Amino acid sequence: MSSQHARVFHSQEQVQHPVQQPNVVRKKVKVQKRWVTRGEKFMYILFAAITLSFSTYIVTYSSSLDQLNRNIDTLNTQIEEQSVHNANLTYKVKELSQPERIIANAKEHGLKVQNTQVKQASEVTD
Repeated sequence: MSSQHARVFHSQEQVQHPVQQPNVVRKKVKVQKRWVTRGEKFMYILFAAITLSFSTYIVTYSSSLDQLNRNIDTLNTQIEEQSVHNANLTYKVKELSQPERIIANAKEHGLKVQNTQVKQASEVTD
């Protein structure tokens, strides 16, 4: 055998006597790839907060506007009722201030009324 083969044979012998290594428990660390990064989460939360606050503002504004419109309608109804009541009272005043009625009422109570004074009073109220 040549010296070359002897060296190979000698190195093979050493390999056959394995050196025992201590038992090392290796844990595999899983690197989880995040689906959404922290920056994206922050932006999503910020966008959701802005959208929620804007929606709340719109609903609040709409509610106050609706309440204001209801108050206006109520006031308009009250104004119409009051104007009808005023028109009725004006009609009643005209009806009660007729000269014939005044003369008839005065005669019932035993008063003497001159026609010229009654006519003057009706002219003043017109």
